[in-house]
Amino acid sequence: MNLRVMVAAACLAGLAGCQGAQGLEGMQIAGLDVGALSKNLSGLREVQEPEEIEMGRGVAETLLGASPVASDPELQRYVNTVGRWVAQQSERPGLPWRFAVNDSDVVNAAATPGGNVIVTKGMLRALRNESELAGVLGHEVAHVVRKHHLNAIRKGAFVGLLAQGAQVATSGSRSEELVNALVGPTKELYARGLDKADEYEADRMGIVLAARAGYDAWGLPNAIQTLATIKPDDNAVQLLFKTHPSPSARLEQLADAMGSRFDAYANGAQQAERYIRVTARVRLALQ
Repeated sequence: MNLRVMVAAACLAGLAGCQGAQGLEGMQIAGLDVGALSKNLSGLREVQEPEEIEMGRGVAETLLGASPVASDPELQRYVNTVGRWVAQQSERPGLPWRFAVNDSDVVNAAATPGGNVIVTKGMLRALRNESELAGVLGHEVAHVVRKHHLNAIRKGAFVGLLAQGAQVATSGSRSEELVNALVGPTKELYARGLDKADEYEADRMGIVLAARAGYDAWGLPNAIQTLATIKPDDNAVQLLFKTHPSPSARLEQLADAMGSRFDAYANGAQQAERYIRVTARVRLALQ
């Protein structure tokens, strides 16, 4: 790094806590475009795990702002039990994994950096057994393990977000400023969705994690087949279909990836009776 870049980088370090990259557009330091440099630095900077966790909590708060968690303690415990067991099979079992069911009829599931996974009541109604739930949660766990959302945020993030995340992680206190700063990037990212390659990778990993947890490896493909039967213009699945590849494309990718290698795991647990019992109140709500 030459002297001009070093000077500009040093100045950016002082500005990071109070301005985002967009707020620095047009500013010149040592003859360099500070806004452009700040974006590059934010993309190159590795986010440490404590920062990832704090940023993820802020993203989760934003996602849950529109729909609160469902007021069903047994259901919340159940989804957390299944989700944490699946997450323990991953490469990042030590994250503070949290799973929540939110009170929404939309069919969807989402993950945030740091180990937060949200599944909707609408998704639970669409699924038929615990192995399908394990596959869906495994897909979301894979997003966290591979840092798909975190990397997407980094690519377009403000330098200030990274600095605030570090400050909160160090101090141990919540930062309302960080949560507020994450609202815009969160809404944009989760409305647009991840790259198709990320979704296909999460599907492949989700199957592996569910199989490791002792579930029928075909749970996720079966869940995707169920989603394929819902009309694309149904309001309940419009966001899911907008932010993910089509069910047929996902199934085609999985067929190529799985082949016959997972046949030995086809007799894994499905736990249909337990699933139906615990989710009964969710289903009755529509009747």
